[in-house]
Amino acid sequence: MNRKSSNKVMSAAEAVERFVHDGATVGMGGQSIGRCAMALTHEIVRQGIGDLTLVGCNLSMSMDLLVGAGLARRTECGTGNLERFGTAFRWRRAIEAGTLEVEDYSHLAMASRFLAGALGLPFMPSKSLLGTDILHKQMEGGSDSFRVIDNPWNPDEPVVLLPACRPDVSIVHAQKADELGNVVIEGFTTQEPEMVRASSSVIVSCEELISSEEIRRYPDRTTVPYIFVDAVVVQPWGSYPTSTYGCYEHDAEHLRRYQVCARSGGEAYESYLREMIHERPDFDSHLDGAIGEPRRRELEESMRRLM
Repeated sequence: MNRKSSNKVMSAAEAVERFVHDGATVGMGGQSIGRCAMALTHEIVRQGIGDLTLVGCNLSMSMDLLVGAGLARRTECGTGNLERFGTAFRWRRAIEAGTLEVEDYSHLAMASRFLAGALGLPFMPSKSLLGTDILHKQMEGGSDSFRVIDNPWNPDEPVVLLPACRPDVSIVHAQKADELGNVVIEGFTTQEPEMVRASSSVIVSCEELISSEEIRRYPDRTTVPYIFVDAVVVQPWGSYPTSTYGCYEHDAEHLRRYQVCARSGGEAYESYLREMIHERPDFDSHLDGAIGEPRRRELEESMRRLM
Protein backbone atom coordinates (compact mmCIF):
# COMPACT_ATOMS: atom_id res chain seq x y z
CA MET A 1 0.00 0.00 0.00
CA ASN A 2 1.61 3.26 -1.11
CA ARG A 3 -0.84 6.13 -0.86
CA LYS A 4 1.43 9.15 -1.25
CA SER A 5 0.62 12.72 -0.29
CA SER A 6 -0.29 13.79 -3.81
CA ASN A 7 -3.26 15.04 -5.79
CA LYS A 8 -5.66 12.09 -6.19
CA VAL A 9 -8.54 13.90 -7.90
CA MET A 10 -9.68 12.14 -11.07
CA SER A 11 -12.85 11.36 -12.98
CA ALA A 12 -15.09 8.45 -12.05
CA ALA A 13 -14.23 6.78 -15.36
CA GLU A 14 -10.50 6.99 -14.68
CA ALA A 15 -10.80 5.83 -11.06
CA VAL A 16 -12.96 2.82 -11.89
CA GLU A 17 -10.81 1.82 -14.86
CA ARG A 18 -7.67 2.03 -12.73
CA PHE A 19 -8.84 0.37 -9.50
CA VAL A 20 -11.79 -1.94 -10.27
CA HIS A 21 -11.10 -5.10 -12.25
CA ASP A 22 -12.95 -8.21 -13.33
CA GLY A 23 -13.20 -10.69 -10.47
CA ALA A 24 -12.62 -8.08 -7.77
CA THR A 25 -14.11 -8.15 -4.29
CA VAL A 26 -15.81 -4.77 -3.94
CA GLY A 27 -16.62 -3.19 -0.56
CA MET A 28 -19.76 -1.09 -0.87
CA GLY A 29 -20.24 2.01 1.24
CA GLY A 30 -23.47 3.56 2.41
CA GLN A 31 -26.40 1.91 4.08
CA SER A 32 -29.96 1.22 2.89
CA ILE A 33 -31.07 4.47 1.21
CA GLY A 34 -28.32 6.65 2.65
CA ARG A 35 -25.06 7.68 1.01
CA CYS A 36 -24.69 4.78 -1.42
CA ALA A 37 -21.86 5.29 -3.93
CA MET A 38 -24.23 5.52 -6.88
CA ALA A 39 -22.03 7.53 -9.26
CA LEU A 40 -19.20 5.01 -8.88
CA THR A 41 -21.62 2.10 -9.22
CA HIS A 42 -22.99 3.58 -12.46
CA GLU A 43 -19.46 3.80 -13.81
CA ILE A 44 -18.75 0.14 -13.01
CA VAL A 45 -21.94 -0.78 -14.88
CA ARG A 46 -21.02 1.53 -17.76
CA GLN A 47 -17.59 -0.11 -18.09
CA GLY A 48 -19.07 -3.61 -17.78
CA ILE A 49 -16.63 -4.83 -15.12
CA GLY A 50 -17.93 -8.22 -14.01
CA ASP A 51 -17.49 -11.42 -12.02
CA LEU A 52 -17.58 -9.27 -8.87
CA THR A 53 -17.97 -10.27 -5.23
CA LEU A 54 -19.91 -7.55 -3.40
CA VAL A 55 -19.44 -7.17 0.36
CA GLY A 56 -21.02 -4.91 2.97
CA CYS A 57 -23.63 -4.74 5.69
CA ASN A 58 -26.90 -3.76 4.01
CA LEU A 59 -26.20 -3.93 0.29
CA SER A 60 -28.84 -1.73 -1.27
CA MET A 61 -29.59 -0.20 -4.67
CA SER A 62 -25.94 0.00 -5.71
CA MET A 63 -25.56 -3.74 -5.23
CA ASP A 64 -28.88 -4.43 -6.93
CA LEU A 65 -27.76 -2.51 -10.03
CA LEU A 66 -24.59 -4.58 -10.34
CA VAL A 67 -26.50 -7.82 -9.88
CA GLY A 68 -29.21 -6.70 -12.29
CA ALA A 69 -26.60 -5.79 -14.88
CA GLY A 70 -25.16 -9.31 -14.63
CA LEU A 71 -21.85 -8.15 -13.19
CA ALA A 72 -21.88 -9.89 -9.79
CA ARG A 73 -21.22 -13.55 -9.09
CA ARG A 74 -21.35 -13.46 -5.27
CA THR A 75 -22.51 -11.34 -2.31
CA GLU A 76 -21.49 -11.47 1.34
CA CYS A 77 -23.67 -9.25 3.49
CA GLY A 78 -26.14 -8.83 6.33
CA THR A 79 -29.09 -8.09 4.07
CA GLY A 80 -30.14 -6.48 0.79
CA ASN A 81 -32.99 -3.98 0.86
CA LEU A 82 -34.08 -0.42 0.26
CA GLU A 83 -35.83 -0.04 3.61
CA ARG A 84 -39.49 0.92 3.21
CA PHE A 85 -39.17 0.65 -0.57
CA GLY A 86 -38.74 -3.10 -0.36
CA THR A 87 -36.16 -5.78 -0.97
CA ALA A 88 -33.40 -5.64 -3.57
CA PHE A 89 -35.45 -7.37 -6.25
CA ARG A 90 -32.76 -8.21 -8.86
CA TRP A 91 -30.65 -9.69 -6.03
CA ARG A 92 -33.63 -11.71 -4.83
CA ARG A 93 -34.44 -12.97 -8.32
CA ALA A 94 -30.80 -13.98 -8.90
CA ILE A 95 -30.79 -15.93 -5.63
CA GLU A 96 -34.03 -17.68 -6.58
CA ALA A 97 -32.64 -18.51 -10.02
CA GLY A 98 -29.43 -19.89 -8.56
CA THR A 99 -27.27 -17.56 -10.64
CA LEU A 100 -25.70 -15.77 -7.68
CA GLU A 101 -23.61 -17.15 -4.83
CA VAL A 102 -24.74 -15.78 -1.48
CA GLU A 103 -23.20 -16.00 1.97
CA ASP A 104 -25.29 -14.61 4.83
CA TYR A 105 -23.90 -12.78 7.82
CA SER A 106 -25.32 -10.39 10.37
CA HIS A 107 -24.50 -6.68 10.09
CA LEU A 108 -22.29 -6.94 13.18
CA ALA A 109 -20.54 -10.00 11.77
CA MET A 110 -19.66 -8.15 8.55
CA ALA A 111 -18.45 -5.11 10.50
CA SER A 112 -16.33 -7.46 12.63
CA ARG A 113 -14.85 -9.06 9.51
CA PHE A 114 -13.83 -5.63 8.19
CA LEU A 115 -12.35 -4.79 11.61
CA ALA A 116 -10.23 -7.95 11.47
CA GLY A 117 -9.03 -6.96 8.00
CA ALA A 118 -8.24 -3.43 9.15
CA LEU A 119 -6.21 -4.75 12.09
CA GLY A 120 -4.31 -7.23 9.95
CA LEU A 121 -5.83 -10.19 11.80
CA PRO A 122 -6.94 -13.42 10.09
CA PHE A 123 -10.24 -13.55 11.99
CA MET A 124 -12.33 -11.87 14.66
CA PRO A 125 -13.99 -13.72 17.55
CA SER A 126 -17.67 -13.03 18.19
CA LYS A 127 -20.53 -14.35 20.29
CA SER A 128 -23.39 -12.62 18.47
CA LEU A 129 -24.07 -15.46 16.00
CA LEU A 130 -24.33 -18.19 18.62
CA GLY A 131 -27.78 -19.77 18.56
CA THR A 132 -28.78 -18.12 15.27
CA ASP A 133 -30.13 -19.69 12.09
CA ILE A 134 -27.35 -17.96 10.14
CA LEU A 135 -24.68 -19.94 11.96
CA HIS A 136 -26.68 -23.16 12.06
CA LYS A 137 -27.56 -23.18 8.35
CA GLN A 138 -24.09 -22.20 7.17
CA MET A 139 -22.37 -24.89 9.22
CA GLU A 140 -25.02 -27.47 8.37
CA GLY A 141 -24.44 -26.70 4.70
CA GLY A 142 -20.73 -27.35 5.05
CA SER A 143 -19.60 -23.71 4.88
CA ASP A 144 -16.02 -23.11 6.01
CA SER A 145 -16.69 -19.45 6.75
CA PHE A 146 -17.48 -19.95 10.42
CA ARG A 147 -15.61 -21.81 13.13
CA VAL A 148 -16.90 -22.39 16.66
CA ILE A 149 -14.22 -22.96 19.30
CA ASP A 150 -14.06 -22.95 23.08
CA ASN A 151 -12.60 -19.99 24.86
CA PRO A 152 -9.05 -21.18 25.76
CA TRP A 153 -9.44 -19.62 29.21
CA ASN A 154 -12.96 -20.93 29.76
CA PRO A 155 -13.77 -24.22 27.98
CA ASP A 156 -17.46 -23.83 28.74
CA GLU A 157 -17.70 -20.61 26.73
CA PRO A 158 -17.98 -21.11 22.92
CA VAL A 159 -17.07 -18.30 20.51
CA VAL A 160 -17.49 -17.92 16.76
CA LEU A 161 -14.49 -17.09 14.60
CA LEU A 162 -15.28 -14.86 11.62
CA PRO A 163 -12.81 -14.68 8.70
CA ALA A 164 -11.31 -11.28 7.94
CA CYS A 165 -12.75 -9.47 4.93
CA ARG A 166 -10.24 -7.54 2.82
CA PRO A 167 -11.83 -6.03 -0.30
CA ASP A 168 -9.72 -5.50 -3.39
CA VAL A 169 -11.38 -2.10 -3.69
CA SER A 170 -14.02 -0.19 -1.77
CA ILE A 171 -16.29 2.53 -3.14
CA VAL A 172 -17.58 5.19 -0.75
CA HIS A 173 -19.49 8.45 -1.11
CA ALA A 174 -18.82 11.24 1.40
CA GLN A 175 -19.74 14.82 2.02
CA LYS A 176 -16.23 16.26 1.75
CA ALA A 177 -12.67 15.37 0.80
CA ASP A 178 -9.49 17.21 -0.06
CA GLU A 179 -7.30 16.52 -3.08
CA LEU A 180 -4.97 14.31 -1.01
CA GLY A 181 -7.78 11.96 -0.01
CA ASN A 182 -8.58 13.08 3.52
CA VAL A 183 -12.30 12.28 3.85
CA VAL A 184 -15.00 13.85 6.03
CA ILE A 185 -18.12 11.75 6.52
CA GLU A 186 -20.92 13.49 8.39
CA GLY A 187 -23.75 11.59 10.05
CA PHE A 188 -23.65 7.79 10.12
CA THR A 189 -20.51 5.93 9.06
CA THR A 190 -21.60 2.27 9.54
CA GLN A 191 -18.82 -0.15 8.54
CA GLU A 192 -16.98 2.26 6.25
CA PRO A 193 -13.96 3.33 8.37
CA GLU A 194 -13.02 -0.31 9.02
CA MET A 195 -13.88 -1.41 5.47
CA VAL A 196 -11.71 1.31 3.97
CA ARG A 197 -8.75 0.43 6.18
CA ALA A 198 -9.09 -3.24 5.22
CA SER A 199 -9.13 -2.55 1.46
CA SER A 200 -6.27 -2.77 -1.02
CA SER A 201 -7.65 0.23 -2.98
CA VAL A 202 -10.26 2.86 -2.13
CA ILE A 203 -12.24 5.23 -4.36
CA VAL A 204 -14.11 8.06 -2.65
CA SER A 205 -16.63 10.29 -4.40
CA CYS A 206 -17.59 13.48 -2.60
CA GLU A 207 -20.12 16.27 -2.71
CA GLU A 208 -17.49 18.94 -2.17
CA LEU A 209 -13.73 19.25 -2.59
CA ILE A 210 -12.31 21.23 0.32
CA SER A 211 -8.82 22.54 0.95
CA SER A 212 -6.16 20.68 2.89
CA GLU A 213 -5.91 23.81 5.04
CA GLU A 214 -9.48 23.22 6.20
CA ILE A 215 -8.66 19.58 6.93
CA ARG A 216 -5.72 20.68 9.09
CA ARG A 217 -7.82 23.36 10.77
CA TYR A 218 -10.39 20.79 11.95
CA PRO A 219 -8.46 17.49 12.22
CA ASP A 220 -11.10 15.92 14.47
CA ARG A 221 -13.58 15.95 11.57
CA THR A 222 -11.49 13.68 9.33
CA THR A 223 -13.13 10.24 9.18
CA VAL A 224 -10.60 8.61 6.84
CA PRO A 225 -7.05 9.97 6.40
CA TYR A 226 -5.37 10.20 3.01
CA ILE A 227 -3.10 7.20 3.59
CA PHE A 228 -6.06 4.88 2.97
CA VAL A 229 -7.43 6.55 -0.18
CA ASP A 230 -6.32 6.09 -3.80
CA ALA A 231 -8.78 8.24 -5.78
CA VAL A 232 -11.05 11.21 -5.12
CA VAL A 233 -13.95 11.83 -7.50
CA VAL A 234 -15.75 15.15 -7.11
CA GLN A 235 -19.39 14.36 -7.82
CA PRO A 236 -22.19 16.49 -6.33
CA TRP A 237 -25.33 14.39 -5.87
CA GLY A 238 -23.11 11.31 -6.16
CA SER A 239 -25.36 9.17 -3.97
CA TYR A 240 -28.63 10.04 -5.78
CA PRO A 241 -31.33 8.74 -5.53
CA THR A 242 -30.22 7.79 -1.99
CA SER A 243 -29.60 10.58 0.49
CA THR A 244 -26.48 12.34 1.69
CA TYR A 245 -26.83 13.74 5.20
CA GLY A 246 -26.62 17.52 5.26
CA CYS A 247 -26.98 17.80 1.48
CA TYR A 248 -30.20 16.24 0.17
CA GLU A 249 -32.88 13.74 1.08
CA HIS A 250 -33.48 10.49 -0.81
CA ASP A 251 -35.75 10.74 -3.85
CA ALA A 252 -38.75 8.54 -3.04
CA GLU A 253 -40.21 8.99 -6.52
CA HIS A 254 -37.11 7.68 -8.26
CA LEU A 255 -36.64 4.84 -5.78
CA ARG A 256 -40.20 3.70 -6.41
CA ARG A 257 -39.61 3.90 -10.15
CA TYR A 258 -36.47 1.80 -9.83
CA GLN A 259 -38.22 -0.77 -7.66
CA VAL A 260 -41.05 -1.16 -10.18
CA CYS A 261 -38.50 -1.84 -12.93
CA ALA A 262 -36.39 -4.14 -10.71
CA ARG A 263 -39.39 -6.16 -9.64
CA SER A 264 -40.66 -6.49 -13.20
CA GLY A 265 -37.29 -7.42 -14.68
CA GLY A 266 -37.06 -8.14 -18.39
CA GLU A 267 -37.43 -5.22 -20.77
CA ALA A 268 -38.57 -2.85 -18.01
CA TYR A 269 -35.28 -3.29 -16.17
CA GLU A 270 -33.16 -3.31 -19.31
CA SER A 271 -34.83 -0.07 -20.31
CA TYR A 272 -33.91 1.48 -16.96
CA LEU A 273 -30.25 0.46 -17.34
CA ARG A 274 -30.20 1.72 -20.90
CA GLU A 275 -31.87 5.08 -20.25
CA MET A 276 -30.20 5.85 -16.92
CA ILE A 277 -26.69 4.46 -17.43
CA HIS A 278 -25.67 3.05 -20.80
CA GLU A 279 -26.96 5.97 -22.86
CA ARG A 280 -25.42 8.48 -20.43
CA PRO A 281 -21.72 9.33 -20.80
CA ASP A 282 -21.36 10.17 -17.09
CA PHE A 283 -23.30 10.65 -13.86
CA ASP A 284 -24.00 14.33 -14.50
CA SER A 285 -25.82 13.31 -17.65
CA HIS A 286 -27.76 10.74 -15.62
CA LEU A 287 -28.78 13.47 -13.16
CA ASP A 288 -29.92 15.71 -16.00
CA GLY A 289 -32.24 12.98 -17.20
CA ALA A 290 -33.39 11.73 -13.80
CA ILE A 291 -33.95 14.90 -11.81
CA GLY A 292 -34.65 18.53 -12.65
CA GLU A 293 -33.59 21.64 -10.76
CA PRO A 294 -36.97 22.12 -9.01
CA ARG A 295 -36.82 18.56 -7.64
CA ARG A 296 -33.24 19.10 -6.48
CA ARG A 297 -34.33 22.14 -4.48
CA GLU A 298 -37.16 20.13 -2.92
CA LEU A 299 -34.78 17.39 -1.76
CA GLU A 300 -32.28 19.91 -0.42
CA GLU A 301 -35.02 21.71 1.49
CA SER A 302 -36.33 18.41 2.82
CA MET A 303 -32.89 17.65 4.25
CA ARG A 304 -32.66 21.10 5.86
CA ARG A 305 -35.97 20.48 7.64
CA LEU A 306 -34.61 17.21 9.04
CA MET A 307 -31.46 18.78 10.48
